[in-house]
Amino acid sequence: MYKLIKQQGNARLGRFTTNKGTVNTPAFMNVATCGAIKGALSSKDLEDINCQVQLCNTYHLHLRPGNDVVKKLGGLHKFTCWNGPILTDSGGFQVFSLAKLRQINEDGVCFSSHIDGKKIFMSPEDSIKIQSDLGSTIAMAFDECIENPAEYNYVKESCKRTTRWLVRCKNHIEKLNKLPDTINKEQLLFGINQGSTYDDLRIEHMKNIAELDLDGYAIGGLAVGEEAEQMYHIIDVTQEHMPKDKIRYLMGVGTPVNILEAVYRGVDLFDCVMPSRNARHGHVFTSSGIRNMFNAKYILDDKPIDENCSCPVCKTFSRAYIRHLFKAKEMLAMRLAVIHNLYFYNSLMQKIRDSLQNDSFAEFYNTNKDILGKRI
Repeated sequence: MYKLIKQQGNARLGRFTTNKGTVNTPAFMNVATCGAIKGALSSKDLEDINCQVQLCNTYHLHLRPGNDVVKKLGGLHKFTCWNGPILTDSGGFQVFSLAKLRQINEDGVCFSSHIDGKKIFMSPEDSIKIQSDLGSTIAMAFDECIENPAEYNYVKESCKRTTRWLVRCKNHIEKLNKLPDTINKEQLLFGINQGSTYDDLRIEHMKNIAELDLDGYAIGGLAVGEEAEQMYHIIDVTQEHMPKDKIRYLMGVGTPVNILEAVYRGVDLFDCVMPSRNARHGHVFTSSGIRNMFNAKYILDDKPIDENCSCPVCKTFSRAYIRHLFKAKEMLAMRLAVIHNLYFYNSLMQKIRDSLQNDSFAEFYNTNKDILGKRI
């Protein structure tokens, strides 16, 4: 259940209550693709960096170790040792982005595994069953993730199919939640808005899926190559038709600036692999902008990554040491950088929430929007 606490412009301060705990929003979900953060972080590490929600990948966990294995072991919470909320994606994005050969019809999608080429079929019901086996707190509806840009008429028909699939997902999760062997009988369902970059299709699709009265709604199909301003425009267009009393999730976004701009436009929830992926390549986010830890200027720099950061890394290690680790190709370099970046993201969300609580978000937005994306 989502509760809107305070609003400044379109930016929203809220609270999302689940059977695995409360999420204070706006919030960033830390992406544990296969049950762990890439960069050698465990779920226990997430507690130290103020993570509220862990996101796991339905597609990858279905392929290995298998949702049946996870279910036998008690579900994702026991499997990963994470006690807070877990959101599982539907597998749709991975099916359409990783599978080189795929065939789509009304029943679902037939595709080849990116691991061994094995033929796999996934329907909306299959996706929900996998997520039910995983026992996540929040399941995402199975949708068609189309290329961007895409031809208008195809997008229009795709949106209709995604809506029909959403109805099937809703019916199936209601059925599974009543079964005696279901791990989480209160599993929530979020629907996904699609429509590429066409205003009218985004609006029409959002209106249609809003009628299903789901637990939350996501904006999908963005941050896939379009210009940032185009993405912001679609958020503006879509959010006007999203239910005010339901949580809003922008999928796969993004940079700190993207998040700040999306909060400004009314989004509550985010996820992205960027902070961990960039960290593994030596790019770290700070209150002054983005640092490249490979730069020679850090050879003798004994200051922390960010002098305004209280993460375990900045409390202990120097820029010089972390640069050395990267140059020496030590695994610790990636681990430390990922810890810092995820702490930075979670702390950014806390600062956003504090500014909304204090009625100073507009000032926070104007002060930081040009700083967060600057390269130092």
